[in-house]
Amino acid sequence: MADSKDNKDFFTNFGFKKVPFKEKAKLVKDVFDGVANNYDLMNDAMSLGIHRLWKKEFVKIIMQSNPKTLLDVGGGTADISLEFIEHGGKKAYVVDINENMLLKGKDKSLNKGYVSSLDFICANAEELPFKDSSMDAYATAFCIRNVSDIPKALAEAYRVLKPNTKFFCLEFSHVENQHIAKAYDLWSFKAIPQIGRHIAKNEDAYQYLVESIRNFPSQEEFANMIRNAGFKSVGYKNLSFGIACIHYAEKI
Repeated sequence: MADSKDNKDFFTNFGFKKVPFKEKAKLVKDVFDGVANNYDLMNDAMSLGIHRLWKKEFVKIIMQSNPKTLLDVGGGTADISLEFIEHGGKKAYVVDINENMLLKGKDKSLNKGYVSSLDFICANAEELPFKDSSMDAYATAFCIRNVSDIPKALAEAYRVLKPNTKFFCLEFSHVENQHIAKAYDLWSFKAIPQIGRHIAKNEDAYQYLVESIRNFPSQEEFANMIRNAGFKSVGYKNLSFGIACIHYAEKI
């Protein structure tokens, strides 16, 4: 994984392929352009609905710090922000690089009657259009493995958070139990792309998804990246044997 902020001619991972650093954002955007209409349905199908439980646990942990506002980066179809508002949050800013995903999120917020509680902003996680020390909480779910420069995205998270507030990340991670890992690999590489072909009519997008998960750092490696961004009290909680993981940290 490329982690240089200076030389954008370096190559980085796009699934199992190597692509020029500066091209990854567009490639990722194209992937989600192609699946936006069926994104929520695909999440249900490929996780057997378990992603909903992960997200509920994620928001439960976020709410323990009692934030009034939430910056939801890579928030797309607004699952996290809507859950946040339903649990007492006052305002959520849904940021995503993909306008098609944001449109789906807007439709969901309209259907639930929460339009005034959510703002939708098309922007990159690496260049957030917010002032320093302006946010009560930063959340990102199933997004950060897709950014071109993870350290830069983490630095942006640190920049926009107020002192004594928290960073939260829900992401696919690494399964530690070998028997479960084998079954998970079989499901991931054999079933998920085929589900994508039938439901989203886009097998390649979900092949990329599976590959991007395998390229993401382990729980401890990512925790160290969060520490390197300046955060303190860094920790994580595995979900479903490590298929997903909630990372959390504090800006002092």
